[in-house]
Amino acid sequence: MLDDDLTRFARAIVCGEAPPTQFDAWYGEYPVATAIEVYRNNYRGNLHDALAGAYPVIQQLVGEEFFRYLARNFVEQHPSRSANLHHYGAELADFLSGFAPVQELAYLPDVAALEWACHVAYFLADEPMFDLGRLMQIAPERYSELRLRTHPACQVLRSNYPVSAIWHAHQPGADSDFRIELEGGHRLALVSRPGDAVQVSELSPADADWLLRIQAGVSLGETTAVTLEQFPEFDLQAALLKLVAQQVLIDFSLEPLP
Repeated sequence: MLDDDLTRFARAIVCGEAPPTQFDAWYGEYPVATAIEVYRNNYRGNLHDALAGAYPVIQQLVGEEFFRYLARNFVEQHPSRSANLHHYGAELADFLSGFAPVQELAYLPDVAALEWACHVAYFLADEPMFDLGRLMQIAPERYSELRLRTHPACQVLRSNYPVSAIWHAHQPGADSDFRIELEGGHRLALVSRPGDAVQVSELSPADADWLLRIQAGVSLGETTAVTLEQFPEFDLQAALLKLVAQQVLIDFSLEPLP
């Protein structure tokens, strides 16, 4: 019975349903509707703050007042389903794609997808650095058999807009005098987390092709061969050095010989 009452109480707060009449006995000094509205405002406020924390660039792009309106509409359609507010807001990019008031800002959903990737990356557990000493124990003729493991924070995002440049322009300490050309076609952004800091950088199509195959578990030799077929300019050594330094590549395994 108590579980049912709490469920109906929660639905009154989250979904706006009318509270059962027996709730009137819980509040003797003022109507239960007043109490529900207080709880509802606190609930919405907490979710707004969670969204603002996860999407600071989106908030800067649309302004605080409009972001509050946007967040209220999002909260109405996407109630919290976790006790951890760091998990709230994953659907914002899809929401913005269909949110009529921002349709002229066509780049906004992709910026939101990038920000969510950064948000997730920030809260992931630490991972060890790539062990170059262990790699040196592997015979060079077997390097092609290596399967490299990437940091869980690593994500490659595709966009028709310069989302990496937009993100960097709205970080603390960024130069306020910037110009970003929205035209220019296909872009690739890489989210990584070297140490405790989330990093966003641009990837070349060749580097992205190679990295995505590595993430899929393809061996180093096969990955490199396929990428070189499509992108003869691909520089394996440069890619390895950059991705190890960014802590994108963190470990490897070696398949036993048949």
